[in-house]
This record gives sequence, structure tokens and C-alpha cells, in this order.
Amino acid sequence: MPSSSAETKSGEAGGEIASLTKIQKLAALLVMLGTDSAAQVLKSFEPEEVELITSEMAKITLISQELQRDLLAEFSAVALHAGTSIHGGLDFARQSLEKALGVFRATDIINRVAPSRGSLVAMQGISDMEPRQIYNLLRHEQPQTVALVLSFIPPDKAALVFALIPPDQRERILERLATLSPTPIEVVEKVVGILNTKLGVRQTRALNQTGGIKTAADILNSMDKTAGKSLLLSIEEHNPDLCQAIRQKMFTFEDLAALEPQALQRILREVDMRDLAMALKTASDKLKATLLGCISKRAAETVTEEITYMGPVRLRDIESAQLRVIDAVRKLEAEGDVDLGSGRRNALHEMV
Repeated sequence: MPSSSAETKSGEAGGEIASLTKIQKLAALLVMLGTDSAAQVLKSFEPEEVELITSEMAKITLISQELQRDLLAEFSAVALHAGTSIHGGLDFARQSLEKALGVFRATDIINRVAPSRGSLVAMQGISDMEPRQIYNLLRHEQPQTVALVLSFIPPDKAALVFALIPPDQRERILERLATLSPTPIEVVEKVVGILNTKLGVRQTRALNQTGGIKTAADILNSMDKTAGKSLLLSIEEHNPDLCQAIRQKMFTFEDLAALEPQALQRILREVDMRDLAMALKTASDKLKATLLGCISKRAAETVTEEITYMGPVRLRDIESAQLRVIDAVRKLEAEGDVDLGSGRRNALHEMV
């Protein structure tokens, strides 16, 4: 379906609806319907179409009464309930997506289609740098500044930057990252402006603040397991509540052993058996037995045989396969098909 970046404005109703694309009309109609009905409609579209529609929903600031009437005339099956103008916007789009696709997929889509006001364009130059370059840029900054910048960087790259930070500084930075409170855009602009001055780059866009416990957990999940566990234990010594909150947001490949058999069976239906064999190459005997016990005897024999004859493999290939399995887990959790709550709770006791 074609798309346009034109934004819905009040007034000019007759000419306004004529200038809208089909996607923009549909987006405006979904705003009028409310989040529950919008969520049901969004479920019937393909992921690519959902992104296009959501992008237009997020751009809507106000739908005038005149435009509402024109839209309802075109979509005659819809009843007009609004007596005044209706507000759309990013929050509306986020709520509709969360109800339709789950929090994980909704956040992923919103991060890609959100209006430029909350984009990461100004941080993009830093995010695209090599981990060593990012570390050199931040090495003399305060922990709060380092935490703020790392919150805008993909977790896997942020973990590489974290590994370069001296161990005695990691704890303070991770704690500040996990406890970041909403930061005014003006403050973030100032921080980015200072860093970009060091790089000789001119700041061009405002930012919004991310960070928080989930970001800290994502970075720890991407770090070396030994380093991550050591860091968590250090935080637990003086801030056990924060440590507990971070752990509850973490879910690793080994944590699969704590899930119920029914949940594992549902997950493994989404996993390629070659990925499963690669992922289990370095897994514990407990996890191997648990996962192989959740597939058919023939499939288990095939996976076991493939592991046996696989030969030496690179650790990063094994970790990549494990991440693909975890991605399937997160997708099913976001869609409400599996519940990871019990698995996370059981895993907490095994980590200490």
C-alpha cells in the first residue's frame, strides 16, 4: 500500500480528505474508533502494513469534526461517536499496537516509525561508531552521562562498550542506567551537543530519554556471562531491590530449563532443529534433557546425532543460534502464547 508523510490538520475538510491516501484515511479512522477497536483491526494486517498504518497514526495530532464526518461518509459502516475533536498521536498508536501485537513487538515497531521529535537521529553518529571509539568518547564522562548514552545504543554494542569500561566503574554505570528517570529533551540535547562537539558534529535533532531496568537487563544479557553475573552480584550487595528488578527482566537460554513442558513444546515448534542442535552444543546436560524431552523421539535422535557429528564450532555461532531461540521465545511471549513469569522466578534462585 502506498504511503505519504502528510499530517492530518484541522479545517479544510473537503479538500483535506481528498488529499489523504488510503493509509492515512484508515489511520484516522482507527484513531476515531479507539484503542480496543483499532487493535482488533490491526490484527488483520501483515506486519509491514501495520508499520505503515502505525506510522500515520503516530503523525496525527488532531482530527477535526468536519474531517470525521467526511471519513465516516466514506466508511459508512462506522458510527460517529465523537462530539468534539479527537486526539491521536504516538501514545494512541503505542496502546493500539500493544493490544494487537504485545508489548515487545509494539515497542519494536514504534521505535522504527515514531515521529522525528523522538528519534535517535542526533545520536546516530555515536551509535554507528565502533565500540572502542564510543568508549574513548565516554571514558572521561560522569557515570550518569555514560549511562544515558549507552541507553540509546543497541544492547549488543552497548555490551561491547561496557566490556571496555574498567570493572570498578561498571557497577556505578549500570546502576545509573537501570534507575534513569525521564530526562527533559533539553538536557539530553545538551549532553549530545557536548559529545558531538568533541566529534566535530553539529547536533540537528532533539531526543527523548530511554534507559531503565529493561535496558540494563538487555545489556547484561549481551555481555559475557561471567562478567554479567559478577556485576549483578556486586549491585546486589548494596542494592538488592534493584538487582532483583534487573534479574526479573533477564531471560537467558539456560533459563528455558525452568519453563513448563507445555510452554517449551510451543516454543520449539517455532525453532529450526538445526538451530536447536547448534544452540545445545554447549548447553548444560539438564537443559539438553529438558528440551529434547519436549520434542518427538525421532526429532530428539536427529538433534543428538547432529550435535555429535557437528565437530568444533565457533562460540559466536553457538550464541547466535541461542539468540534465535530466545527471539522465538520473546515473540511468543509478546503475542501472549507463552508465559515466562514462572521461568524467570525460578531462574532467579539459580543465579545466586
